[in-house]
Amino acid sequence: MGEILKSGARFLGLAPKGLSDIYTDIALIAGVMGASERGKEVVAAMRTEIEKFREKTRHSPRPHVYCEEWGNPLILSQPWVAELVDAAGGTFVGPPGKQTSAEAVLAHNPDVVITAWCGAGDRVPLQKIVKTRNWGNMTAVQQSRVFCIRDEYLNTPAPTLINGLHALAFAIHPELFPHCDGLISITDVPSPKRERLG
Repeated sequence: MGEILKSGARFLGLAPKGLSDIYTDIALIAGVMGASERGKEVVAAMRTEIEKFREKTRHSPRPHVYCEEWGNPLILSQPWVAELVDAAGGTFVGPPGKQTSAEAVLAHNPDVVITAWCGAGDRVPLQKIVKTRNWGNMTAVQQSRVFCIRDEYLNTPAPTLINGLHALAFAIHPELFPHCDGLISITDVPSPKRERLG
């Protein structure tokens, strides 16, 4: 970043925290590209979809959900993921975007564990992390509610977050929402390739 600033080159730097920032950034990018109306349509569609999920889960129990975007060190998912968890009918465990420890997560004893490691796609070694972190007695593990969601569905501040919302909704409330692409459960049989990445 320092080199870019020194060069005097014009650039657009974005650092969203929550969904409102993401909506603003989408509108800004659309404006720069001469597609302001399309940007408004995208934002409106995202807002509408998120509200539909929020309404559907409004009167449902709210399981405690731990979401991490990195495994070493353990870093919780960003604030916009916490907002999506809320819309999907869950309660986000811990401070979004902050570092934590396996022991601290176990102390919270979440009902659902979500992993979405940056750059890992859907290749988080779920069984391995449960074992190495000594999470065997955690409620989420006992109930086989440990999942990996494709990282671009949660970590990219873009319309693809709606895919992440669908995956979160099934993980949190499978009685209300269908299974969808981009979601792997700890009970799924891992491929040899996935095991090697662990």
